[in-house]
Formats: sequence, structure tokens, C-alpha cells
Amino acid sequence: MRYYLDTNILVFILSNAKDDINTQVVNKIFDYSNMLYASSIAINELILLYKTGKIELSECKSAKDIIIQIKRYDIEIVYYNQLHLAKYIDLKLVPDHKDLTDHAIIAQAISDKIPLISSDHKFKNYVSQGLNFVYNKR
Repeated sequence: MRYYLDTNILVFILSNAKDDINTQVVNKIFDYSNMLYASSIAINELILLYKTGKIELSECKSAKDIIIQIKRYDIEIVYYNQLHLAKYIDLKLVPDHKDLTDHAIIAQAISDKIPLISSDHKFKNYVSQGLNFVYNKR
């Protein structure tokens, strides 16, 4: 099975905060028969959060280490493209969720028809638009 990982899941993995990932999601992430993906948008967000000091990643001593650790966990970075942008344009906004980065990651997962794992409960509001959402209840 293939899965996109939202930024918050990447933070939990790279900061060794695996207690913030529920058993169902841990089983998916560490089942090596599954293929894990991260949107380039999520990686950009992760790097920005790291550089601004909003997150600490125990496995990273610099922003460059983020890419090294992503590869160490066999997470493939999928670059945002025109197909993703077309889905982003068509995405209907839901009340109280105006996060540009989230919308781009959701559009990419819908476009690629790959389930998205996140701890953000607002993502469930996009299931009716084609998002296959796996909720990480912490």
C-alpha cells in the first residue's frame, strides 16, 4: 500500500515522538511492504518550521539533515506538479480551514489517489472530495 505522510507525521518520526503516532498508523509506517511518500510542500513546511525554531528534530543537526533522515526512513519525496495544482484549484474550501499548505498536500493526495495520514482532524472534511484519509488520533 502507498501512503502520503502529512507534515505533523514527519515531525513525529524525525523527532522520535513515536508516542504521538497511534498503533494503527505505526503499523502502516513501519510495515516495510508499504511505500511512504511526502509531498515536496510538506518538506518545505518542515524545513521552515525547523529553521524558525518552531520544532526540534532530534535526528537532525541542520536543515540539510532533514532530507538525509527522510531518505533513511525510505520516504520518497514527490514533487508538486501541474496535476496537483489543477486539483488544488478545484478543491472546495471548508469552514475554518484556510491553510495553504494543507490544501496543497490534500490536493496532491487526491490527485495521486494515495491515502494521506495526518493528525489534523480537519482533513476529514475533504473525504467527500476524494481524499482517502487516515486519521492519526493522538
